[in-house]
Amino acid sequence: MFVSRRQFVSQLAAGASLAWCFPSVTLSMAQDRRSVPRTLTTNHAAATVHPSATQAAMDILQEGGNAIDASIAAALVLGVVDGHNSGIGGGCLALIRLADGRMRAIDGRETAGAAAVPDIFVRNGKVDPQLSQTGPLASGVPGQIAAMQRMHQAHGVLPWSRLFAAAVRIAEEGHAASRSTARTLAAEADNLNRFPASRGVLLKSNGDPLREGEIVIQRDLARTLRHIADHGSRWFYEGEFAKVTCEYLASIGGILTPTDFSRYQALDRTPIAREYRGYQVIGFPPPSSGGLHIAQMLEMLRPYSLATRFAESPVAGYHLLAECMKRAFADRASWLGDSDYVNVPPTLLDVGYLRERMADFSETHASTQIDRGVPPHVDPANVPNAHAATESEDRKHTTHLTVADAWGNWVAMTCTVNTSWGSKVMVPGTGVVLNNEMDDFSLAPGTPNAFGLVGSFANKVAPGKRPLSSMSPTMVLDQQGLPVVTCGAAGGPRIINATLQVLIRTLDLGQSIDDAIAGSRIHHQWRPDTLSVENGSAEKRSERNVSLARDPFAIGPDVVEGLEALGHTVRSAEFLGIAQGIQRQGDRLFAAHDPRAQGASAH
Repeated sequence: MFVSRRQFVSQLAAGASLAWCFPSVTLSMAQDRRSVPRTLTTNHAAATVHPSATQAAMDILQEGGNAIDASIAAALVLGVVDGHNSGIGGGCLALIRLADGRMRAIDGRETAGAAAVPDIFVRNGKVDPQLSQTGPLASGVPGQIAAMQRMHQAHGVLPWSRLFAAAVRIAEEGHAASRSTARTLAAEADNLNRFPASRGVLLKSNGDPLREGEIVIQRDLARTLRHIADHGSRWFYEGEFAKVTCEYLASIGGILTPTDFSRYQALDRTPIAREYRGYQVIGFPPPSSGGLHIAQMLEMLRPYSLATRFAESPVAGYHLLAECMKRAFADRASWLGDSDYVNVPPTLLDVGYLRERMADFSETHASTQIDRGVPPHVDPANVPNAHAATESEDRKHTTHLTVADAWGNWVAMTCTVNTSWGSKVMVPGTGVVLNNEMDDFSLAPGTPNAFGLVGSFANKVAPGKRPLSSMSPTMVLDQQGLPVVTCGAAGGPRIINATLQVLIRTLDLGQSIDDAIAGSRIHHQWRPDTLSVENGSAEKRSERNVSLARDPFAIGPDVVEGLEALGHTVRSAEFLGIAQGIQRQGDRLFAAHDPRAQGASAH
């Protein structure tokens, strides 16, 4: 039996038991701001991919704001200083643990316009992936502003306008281009040059990209942020911004309309919660695929002592992880989509089904014929097909930030414009770069998106639909329901596996959050049948500030040789995800940013 999101809600209202899927999660629709929660820790903490964003979060916390306020301020700053990864022209998923123990999952994922049809990217009988990646058809309605205002209205403490101050100041005064900003500008200069506003703000007068350290000034974006600070999300979705944006897109061949903007809503979702090693792991449900597939893989791993396995042989440990990843991503390709539009089988998390998925796991050789599974109560004749993909591209995108305050409010928020600089379209006069999230839909059978991912009918384009996402904001609670770890990552489909490995390193291998985030990673996404491993050379470990002493499971040549001997086709990668996290130890918080990026953490 399939169960859609609407059916989930009706079953819950009728008292149906879904405890196997969503146990012990208390949802919140509002919080009494007058109540002052007890102090959980002696300090605050924040981690982002940029020092300015982390500082903005800590400044808000020092002023008496809570983690919800601070996360919004940090996200706004990231949209200025790290705009190739995220911004108000994109979307976000926010997982929130409130000081009183309630959980919220707020979906600010972008939506397709009313004129979006399944063959929107078909030309002359063939899909043209460039249309979903660059230009006016690539964008969905942005969701980040709506999600952040929903968070703030229910749980914020400081005034909405105060949260914009740092972002406005930095946009107006300028900031030095980071290494990743400069690299993505160089990689995308040709496409950015196609759009006058993008060219005028992000490139030099001769069309060359800005270099690392050169100043990026974004006065139009500062004005846009001021308007939203003063007038709220209505100005963005029902006022001048929506009007100007849709008029411009129409002039260059786009389909989004003011009605598409005015109809947009950030939504509350029911978090996925699963017990693992005595903890409760909380993840984000569809349209995120991360929460469900992390839960799948943790269940597949449950019968194994990972601490013993990795201690005896890192090769055996990584081999087991790779085999779980293959099976989860095979299921992702067939079954996952926006559950407001398609039926996602809840039995994908059935314990018996997941044991069956691992029944053919071999300790001595890599699997080569893995296919999607058929979960219980699903007619095999109705199983959609997924097709092979080409190699994915290593294009860094998306950003994850996390904030925790002393009262016990924790936020894990992943924000994105999809690939670097989104659609490459900046709306003239606004400074806003629009997302290219339409590429996250399944364009057609056998046609991979920018990350080499393929999907089925479940993730096809439809009006108003939200594309499937790999974003995986995650929290871990102890047996008392108190938060102990939160993490998430950036990097397309690598997000899911990077987050999984941070969880394993903290919960199974006993590592601190900074060592867990810095440690070596692998990635397998089923198709292509390639096992990516981070370059384990001394030089690359040095760049990440990772030593063999800190990472006893580093992936050096010996581990690569061992994995190849098992039959894995191993591919070296510079990095596999950019993660941020926070860990609570007693009454102290410890934040960690990923050394693979020029981020910052504070606690």
